[in-house]
Amino acid sequence: MTIRVLVADDQDSVRFGFRTILTAAADIEVVGEAADGETALALTRRLRPDVVIADIRMPGLDGLELTRRLCAADAPVSARVVVVTTYDLDAYVHTALRHGASGFLVKHAGPALLTEAVRAAVAGDALISPTVTVRLLRELSRTAVEPARKPEPPLSDREREIVLLVADGLTNPEIGAKLYITPGTVKTHLASIQRKLKVRNRVGIAHWAWETRTRTRTPGASGEQR
Repeated sequence: MTIRVLVADDQDSVRFGFRTILTAAADIEVVGEAADGETALALTRRLRPDVVIADIRMPGLDGLELTRRLCAADAPVSARVVVVTTYDLDAYVHTALRHGASGFLVKHAGPALLTEAVRAAVAGDALISPTVTVRLLRELSRTAVEPARKPEPPLSDREREIVLLVADGLTNPEIGAKLYITPGTVKTHLASIQRKLKVRNRVGIAHWAWETRTRTRTPGASGEQR
């Protein structure tokens, strides 16, 4: 399947760079570009891309509001959104995740992460720049007013192990290798975890881990936490 992507960024050079990287992948097609959020919204409605890559800071309708509108449960036309930002700890990223973004990257993250973020979004997964993951989630945990309630039903020991590894930024194959299970089994556990926690993707899982202070060694967990 060819993944259809719309690139939204107010800088011509950034859009050109993203298009060059993405079109080099055999399974990705860039179907449109936009220099602002309003144009991106209109093009999404017309072109129906699978994924929108959205800069946070754009004139008029910014990437945060664009994300909210595209990811809303009642959106007339929806798309997965991968948010990009120039700054490692841009506070706007928190809002982007709350609005349903399927991941975020810093602009200098590199071509491999950009293409993988697009693929992850389509798969219902999420990819976060490794340089951002732990620092951002720690910041979210410090600003939380109170821990979220424990999920009902509670997570199993194995699910808690996986939650902690997701919060460390590990991919499904990496989690599988660490816990001696297959990536497919990891994916099955993640689907169960998302259902129990009522979150959209692994970004929500990691965020929950920090908000509820669960990032500690759990029964049966192996290895040192990074």
